[in-house]
Amino acid sequence: MSTIVMNKKDEIIMRLVHYFVTEQNYTPIVVNGVKDEIWLENQDGPYKIVRINANYIHNEEQYKFDVFKINNVMRQIKKKTVSFSMNTLNILLDVNDNVKIPTQKNINSVVVKNLKDAKKKLKGESFPDIDLKLLDESSGMDLILNVTKDINEKTEKENKVYESTFKPKKIIVTNIIISICIVAFFITFIGSSGKLDALSLLKYGANYAPLVSSGGINIFRLVTSAFLHGGFLHLLFNMYALFIIGTQVENYVGKGKFIAIYLISAISGNLMSCIFGSSVSVGASGAIFGLLGALLYFGYHYRLYLGSVLKNQIIPLIALNLILGFIMSGVDNAAHIGGLIGGYLSMMVLGINGKTNKTDRVNGCIVLTIYLAFLSYVVFFR
Repeated sequence: MSTIVMNKKDEIIMRLVHYFVTEQNYTPIVVNGVKDEIWLENQDGPYKIVRINANYIHNEEQYKFDVFKINNVMRQIKKKTVSFSMNTLNILLDVNDNVKIPTQKNINSVVVKNLKDAKKKLKGESFPDIDLKLLDESSGMDLILNVTKDINEKTEKENKVYESTFKPKKIIVTNIIISICIVAFFITFIGSSGKLDALSLLKYGANYAPLVSSGGINIFRLVTSAFLHGGFLHLLFNMYALFIIGTQVENYVGKGKFIAIYLISAISGNLMSCIFGSSVSVGASGAIFGLLGALLYFGYHYRLYLGSVLKNQIIPLIALNLILGFIMSGVDNAAHIGGLIGGYLSMMVLGINGKTNKTDRVNGCIVLTIYLAFLSYVVFFR
């Protein structure tokens, strides 16, 4: 049986890649035009980018050019992931002893010459468990098999989460809400003899600060108003937006989370409307903005895959509609902003499978509770 002999640099690379992928949740990324380099990404890690370079750095000019390449790749990744800042751990495996490594903004270069060196230096770079988790008991074929097996298992697990999240599902809740809104519209339209004015809408549960703040059964107006509409065009526009946006959110997060996001966003938006609005308000737009907020949170955590969608579609859509809300008369932009915040925070509380950790969910729960409590205090006790 033949024995595979690996050089020291290849062994260190395999061990480091194994550690960062299986223990620190980094994902390999493809960078065009590079050779003998490994690039890893984790937007929630202590370093968003880890780059392992096995090329020989023989003088300071070559190191400066190496830093130039890193900055160029970082700009590309920042643009793709809609990130404003990015720090990189640059691990160099072959550097001339005479080369001085200066401090660089957002780039921390560490020279690693052997396995012991890697454990010592990277442990001090926000990876305290590396001395325990870095593979060092195998070599040659055993190392290749162990690394391949562990990485494949981790990748398979992540692929199952990804597939479960993005595979098309049967849309039910969005269609039910659309149906409820349509039925509610015709009930109010017929019940008011086609005259959908403020008084008739109030009779069916429209939002109005003086009534809501009085408490009792009027509190339900914070929910019922999200299913009422003041005209056919108002209904048509909101139902079209709900169908487009709601279908995506329900598919990504599931039916239960979708219902929670919709209702919390509706309440949040209507509370904000009670504070800053002075007229009767109805419509699903506050809840729809909440779905956009949830989609914003979701897209941010999947920005390596949805970065262009986040940057070119979701953010511009939110910005455009908020601007139109400030320009056009008769638009309850307070409800839109309140719904947007409520949807983002509720998505943070509910979490994204495989992405949101327990700490984020707890923080989201605290912030959402404080936010809704503050709005409720202003509405009911001011």
